[in-house]
Amino acid sequence: MIELKRLNGTKFLLNPDLIEQIESTPDTVITLITGNNIPVQESLEEVRDLFIGYKKDVEQKRLEKQAHV
Repeated sequence: MIELKRLNGTKFLLNPDLIEQIESTPDTVITLITGNNIPVQESLEEVRDLFIGYKKDVEQKRLEKQAHV
């Protein structure tokens, strides 16, 4: 999960696997595979970096688990 802030400042956790696209319009808007749109305070680049960090973490944990089998 990645932590983001809605435009009103409320923090929430989002499952990055649900992200379809991210737009900067100029607000950053995340479109989910469900069709829901979530405007957030973070920039497009910040959301991208959080997404990439999440994916790297998941892959590292998968590799560590395989090494212990």
